[in-house]
Amino acid sequence: MQRNFLRAAATGAVLLASMVTTALADIKDYEFQLVDKEVKQGKAVIAVKLIHKPSGRAIPDAVIFAKRIDMGPESMEAMTAPLETVPTTEPGVYRFKTDLTMAGSWALSLGAKVQGETGTVENKLIVKATE
Repeated sequence: MQRNFLRAAATGAVLLASMVTTALADIKDYEFQLVDKEVKQGKAVIAVKLIHKPSGRAIPDAVIFAKRIDMGPESMEAMTAPLETVPTTEPGVYRFKTDLTMAGSWALSLGAKVQGETGTVENKLIVKATE
């Protein structure tokens, strides 16, 4: 009986250790993805989804502390536009209001902290403004 108890305790310890190991994610397992790759030139709302790549699930409640949009893909990094976070009702989706004054490719750069993880999620997404 004592032998069975020890075997069960050892098995439980191994299972617990494996659960702890798999619970810890790498910050590289997260990324922002554009909801729509194209928006109309002018006043626009750009939506992005933060996902956990291995599971595909959306990650709500991230803290976005860095955001910028510029025309770097068109070799005009100095051409920027205002970027304001707007409320959303969809978990894991983050929305930004902007005014894209020119048609072309714009780089949306984001930096965020995911609750419970160390490090920063950083992505640069290319969105196309069309006339």
